[in-house]
Amino acid sequence: MTRKVRVRFAPSPTGGLHLGGVRTVLYNYLFAKKHGGDFVLRIEDTDQTRFVPGAEEYIYETLEWCGLRPDESPRHGGPFAPYRQSERKLRYRQYADQLVAAGQAYYAFDTAEELDAMRQRLRTEENPTPQYDHTVRMQMRNSLSLSESETKALLDAGTPHVVRIKMPQGETLTFTDMIRGEVSFDTSVVDDKVLLKADGMPTYHLAVVVDDQQMEITHAFRGEEWLPSAPVHVLLWRYLFGKDQMPQWAHLPLILGPSGKLSKRDGAKYGFPVFAANWTDPKSGELTEGFRERGFLPEAFVNLLAMLGWNNGTEQELFSLEELVQEFDIAKVHKGGAKFDFDKAKWFNHEWIKKQDAAVYAPQVKAFFAAHGVTITDDAHFITILNLVKDRCTLLADFWEQSSFFFQAPQSIDTAPILAKWNEAKTVFFQSFAQSLNAATEWNAAALEALFKQQATDAGIKPGELQLPLRIMLVGGKFGPPVFDIATLIGKEATVARIESALKQL
Repeated sequence: MTRKVRVRFAPSPTGGLHLGGVRTVLYNYLFAKKHGGDFVLRIEDTDQTRFVPGAEEYIYETLEWCGLRPDESPRHGGPFAPYRQSERKLRYRQYADQLVAAGQAYYAFDTAEELDAMRQRLRTEENPTPQYDHTVRMQMRNSLSLSESETKALLDAGTPHVVRIKMPQGETLTFTDMIRGEVSFDTSVVDDKVLLKADGMPTYHLAVVVDDQQMEITHAFRGEEWLPSAPVHVLLWRYLFGKDQMPQWAHLPLILGPSGKLSKRDGAKYGFPVFAANWTDPKSGELTEGFRERGFLPEAFVNLLAMLGWNNGTEQELFSLEELVQEFDIAKVHKGGAKFDFDKAKWFNHEWIKKQDAAVYAPQVKAFFAAHGVTITDDAHFITILNLVKDRCTLLADFWEQSSFFFQAPQSIDTAPILAKWNEAKTVFFQSFAQSLNAATEWNAAALEALFKQQATDAGIKPGELQLPLRIMLVGGKFGPPVFDIATLIGKEATVARIESALKQL
């Protein structure tokens, strides 16, 4: 019987969500939905020293913005609750003890000072970071090097200890990665990872295996930085549950910046966001800008992330979330790192701004206007304006620059292009045109354009020589949508007032 597809994203609540993390969510989500499965959000908060207040709420907020809603999570509930590892603490100890009893793991009583001394003793130029492995374990203070009675005495006395996996020597472990094909490891070069810490909390290695089994996870997609840990996880699956229960794995390629792996700290260095949404570090107060606040649409953000290391084999680049669900194939994810190009990211956003009716993103654009002290009261009027200028906007923040003149007169106008060919006849024309506008009974783009051209003809001036001055008078510069559409939308009073104000500066 084929098991129902179940995937999970298991972040640690330690800070903002990097775009690589959101891509991992996206690929999990797309795979689950394509195969009629479930997407699980599990919070891996076993390292309490790294826990950051607000980080879990940030994860929910980010996924909600992206439209990637989990089917099960600490917030949404589900049949395999609890979904926070800190609330599952008692479950892990029994598996650690089971491994020790089977000779597949051991208790290690080494203090921090003893571990430091070992590393200093063994450190060489060829081996700058000595590991706790099969070459060292019998020289350390653990249940392998100590007698049974010594070990029991330490345990009975409540001596702080960890549980380490006992990696076998000279064994080759192999599994099939859904992206990379067959992957093999020599167990002799893998250290004895800690499985259970002194505070009773599991490390990622033990927790991920136990939780994936208990939550019936069928497929696990994670970053390629976890590949070196794969042999530990393969062994734990074999020891605890049988390798046939192990999920199918796919290790996703890194996202690269201009000079290597794109890290959480690279945003300031490169001048573009690396987090999905704004994140303020509660300890330092430092703000890291997100794609959302920079002015990206969630549809564009999700689209560009999907294309970072994947395509469907065609030239198509624009995909809705629904289309991505239909098209996604994990086998078509590239093995090599995907280079993030911020200019390309902005191209996606520009295309999605043009593609959608402005009513979809008008609420987000309002926030940018509010930041400039402009409150929008007429939504229909606002959306009409946004649709008129959207082809000129790459980021949502651009709507202010491209349409602020609809809501307030320009503070200054660029008179240089006007003065270059200005004469008294043009002054007279615009004085007369302003008077005609005041008397106009029909106020729409077609009627205004007809009136403008007729008066220009009557004055013996080519309309083309007058349209740029009119645009600059209304807008302040050489930009904006069709000039008579502008006049129509700002209204008679504002149009006349701006022409008269400009004439005083010429």
